[in-house]
Amino acid sequence: MSCASRRRRPGHPRKRSNHLESNLPVSELRTATVFSPAKINLFLAVTGRRIDGFHDLVSVVAPLDFGDRLIAEVGGKERIGPAQFSLDCSDPEVPVDGRNLVRKAAEAFVAATGWREFVAFRLEKHIPVGAGLGGGSSNATAALRALNQLSGANLGRATLAKLAAEVGSDCPLFLEGGPVIMRGRGEKIEPLPELAVRRLRGRPLLIFKPSLGVSTPWAYEQMAAGAPQTYLPVEEAERRLSAWIEGTADAVALQYNSLEPVVFRKFLALPVLLDRLRIRFGLSTAMSGSGSACFAWLPPGAPISEIIAMVRDAWGAGCFVRQAAVS
Repeated sequence: MSCASRRRRPGHPRKRSNHLESNLPVSELRTATVFSPAKINLFLAVTGRRIDGFHDLVSVVAPLDFGDRLIAEVGGKERIGPAQFSLDCSDPEVPVDGRNLVRKAAEAFVAATGWREFVAFRLEKHIPVGAGLGGGSSNATAALRALNQLSGANLGRATLAKLAAEVGSDCPLFLEGGPVIMRGRGEKIEPLPELAVRRLRGRPLLIFKPSLGVSTPWAYEQMAAGAPQTYLPVEEAERRLSAWIEGTADAVALQYNSLEPVVFRKFLALPVLLDRLRIRFGLSTAMSGSGSACFAWLPPGAPISEIIAMVRDAWGAGCFVRQAAVS
């Protein structure tokens, strides 16, 4: 996860890190701006734990039309080691040190290419933290794409995917630009067939997240503690996925998340609200990834203001709510 609390001493205002002025005149700077989309898990079957401690899964993941924006500026003196990168973020709670996946991705790129120019990153953060919406992984992949463009390395998709997988299991999916099927621990990616994509693309939905976050490692550890009944056998997962791909049903028929029972047992506010939305508005709802963000498909004519009012009434006025669509 790329986000966590970042503290500073009282009386010391936050100072933006920026070494560019000492390198080159502004006119010689080169800039790349990359959209970093959020994602939702439409289908997430956790099929078992691997001997390396990761979990195997079969999942359908779709990018959304909202997300973060990463700006990378490069130019000037060669820098080596930690001083080669700086990172600034619009969200003061996001760490900008080595814990951030943008920096980890940049370090992986440099290790693979030997590129040594100084890079200043600015991250405009809109995806909430601890949500199961893939913000950190998406940011990491955006950094790889920006550096590939600015450096002129022209690494192919396969090489970028390998680097992305080194940073995080679900980073490679953000290279595809559309709905994908994920297997293994998330590093095995294949595009969803086009006929199936047409049933998803442009579908409107409402994303909502309470103030609390869910730790992904915690959720998977809880699954492992309850094994084997918490896992969906891989044969059954593949059967369900194949049946949906080969059929004509819409996204609602695909919905499944192995992690919901695990997370819902501890965070009761999630299933309570989802049940209310189903009963009051007839919505199809689900949790994305390990949560805590959930989503509801919006049918034509849905009373969106009333739905949002119910969400805020249940989770507080400060909860995250955003209309979006599958891209």
